[in-house]
Amino acid sequence: MEQAADEPMNNPITQTHLTENIPKVSTDTEKVSQNQAKKCTVIGGSGFLGQHMVEQLLARGYAVNVFDMRQGFDNPRVQFFLGDLCSQQDLYPALKGVSTVFHCASPSPSSNDKELFYRVNHIGTKNVIETCKEAGVQKLILTSSASVIFEGVDIKNGTEDLPYAVNPIDYYTETKILQERAVLGANDPERNFLTTAIRPHGIFGPRDPQLVPILIEAAQKGKMKFVIGNGKNLVDFTFVENVVHGHILAAEHLSQDTTLGGKAFHITNDEPIPFWTFLSRILTGLNYEAPKYHIPYWVAYYLAVLLSLLVTVISPLIQLQPTFTPMRVALAGTFHYYSCERAKKLMGYRPLVTMDEAVERTVQSFHHLRKVE
Repeated sequence: MEQAADEPMNNPITQTHLTENIPKVSTDTEKVSQNQAKKCTVIGGSGFLGQHMVEQLLARGYAVNVFDMRQGFDNPRVQFFLGDLCSQQDLYPALKGVSTVFHCASPSPSSNDKELFYRVNHIGTKNVIETCKEAGVQKLILTSSASVIFEGVDIKNGTEDLPYAVNPIDYYTETKILQERAVLGANDPERNFLTTAIRPHGIFGPRDPQLVPILIEAAQKGKMKFVIGNGKNLVDFTFVENVVHGHILAAEHLSQDTTLGGKAFHITNDEPIPFWTFLSRILTGLNYEAPKYHIPYWVAYYLAVLLSLLVTVISPLIQLQPTFTPMRVALAGTFHYYSCERAKKLMGYRPLVTMDEAVERTVQSFHHLRKVE
């Protein structure tokens, strides 16, 4: 596809009659324009979401560049650019001549590296915005997070109109708020630069490096025996292909309706599921036991708070990374699911893959983690 996008127009001198050349030149000009409109860059394209993004974009006829720290896969149809997200010199070649940029680069939230979170999510994103403008990019689609409005208390069918969290659940989310504000604030239709933010929640699917492997590791260590709360709290988990679909819809609808610019969109499976039911389906699908003992939410939460205080007190002597934190207890024991009505109404969004099919495909893809009796 990249070769098609870069092909020169036919030389009219090679044609026999000038009158025959005029419609041909017009047609070819339109073709080149269309190809340029379908040339995009995926920042973070070597990651979990990024690789799925690249695959769907290629399937839909896009020419794709990938910008990342590393080359995560081989594909002759993809042009890779490696470098530092915070360097305009590194980033610019990957964005030049591109109409659309999908920015889904982000550190793993579990790394607990505050300096990295700030550098990539805030400083790096500001560089993405400025470099997009320098390179003549028309559309920037950010992978944000529905957690930017979550403060550890119940959210039921939350809309994009809810305010940003004043007390975010962790520092990672705090930097995601900074990131989203910067991208949406950069929307400038008068200068032909349109931006939007996609807010998925609980992304999972084949090749997921986080949710399923961490869950199975916990089960192997005997740490998946307890349900926090009554187990009825509904949560959004979103299949990765549906998340990608939301991004591509946003890019394509921005071309037709500039009023979508500067807006955030929740993208989920639109099938809220009890948190512990979802985890249990993954566990039992891979031959592990589902959690069966209950611990009251308030007990778990205050135990986690006490543990966090203890870790803080002894941190000058011993560095610990507790997995039982107030943030994780809140995620496991509260309602947090979100409305997709804005995406449905303005972009025609509908999940491509149901929750049942998504769980089945995910479990099958992790067969190598299956417990052997």
